[in-house]
Amino acid sequence: MYFPVSGVEVNPIIPPLVAFIVSSITASAGVSGAFLLLPFQVSVLHYTSPSVSPTNLIYNIVAIPGGIYRFIKEGRMAWPLAWVVIIGTLPGVFLGSWVRLAYLPDPRSFKLFMGGVLLYLGLKLVTELTGGSKNKKAQNKALEQKFKERVAQIKAESNKKVAAGLPADAIVKTKSFTLRRIEYEFWGETYSFGTMTIFTLALVVGLIGGIYGIGGGAIIAPFCVSILGLPVYTVAGAALAGTFLTSIAGVVFYSILAMTAVGAATSVAPDWALGALFGVGGLLGTYCGAYIQKYLKENIVKVIMASLILFLALRYIIQFFI
Repeated sequence: MYFPVSGVEVNPIIPPLVAFIVSSITASAGVSGAFLLLPFQVSVLHYTSPSVSPTNLIYNIVAIPGGIYRFIKEGRMAWPLAWVVIIGTLPGVFLGSWVRLAYLPDPRSFKLFMGGVLLYLGLKLVTELTGGSKNKKAQNKALEQKFKERVAQIKAESNKKVAAGLPADAIVKTKSFTLRRIEYEFWGETYSFGTMTIFTLALVVGLIGGIYGIGGGAIIAPFCVSILGLPVYTVAGAALAGTFLTSIAGVVFYSILAMTAVGAATSVAPDWALGALFGVGGLLGTYCGAYIQKYLKENIVKVIMASLILFLALRYIIQFFI
């Protein structure tokens, strides 16, 4: 099948299949998978024009709602965290979209910077797995033990191999939400962090996301888990929600830029058909990923996050030197 906007020719089964596999793995860590689909489009499909960025954002728009719905339904959406991420990311996305066209039609140098940031976060996550903050590690280990005990209890009661669900009190409860600090409770444990810390991070992430066509969950989620010490069970939904709304803003802004003189000089209009195909596979994948996350040990999710982030970081850095 030929896609005239992007110039890509591919079997229509391939995009949704690849998206499903990627998103079912990454959604459990609060990442849509767009950061892995972008290299796939560039390296495998040879889609290298600036319009690959908004096309990748279309994937987010179609794919993410399934995962968000699951997290909201199960009460694992940390809304204060989600709203700060959204408010901080939006202006960054607009600025990043403009920078992508005006200054980085060939984003080689910026990939090196992005690779460095991701490398730091990936190594930080690895440190957390092997030692890290002892207090946060002990707190999250106790939380995971509760999940393990609950799963064992349901298995014994139902004699099934898969647990039927989480207890009613395993939900995110907001305790305070101010300009200075956010505090919430999850299954008897209290977590707090600075509001402006998340806002500043989201602003930078929005800039990166606007340039490359990724929602930013690949950066926000590991930062919240490894540096702020928040449980991944509560971070994933907020990261996906922020990625979803900022992706909509990014596609709209790129579409507007396509009608300007700068946009007319380069290929910037998104390929809706190709993006939608990726999105359909991603929609099913994020729903499955959000569902299976509660049955995974937190360390398993962290290993998945660290592996994916380090893979992307090394890829960007190596590309700069070859």
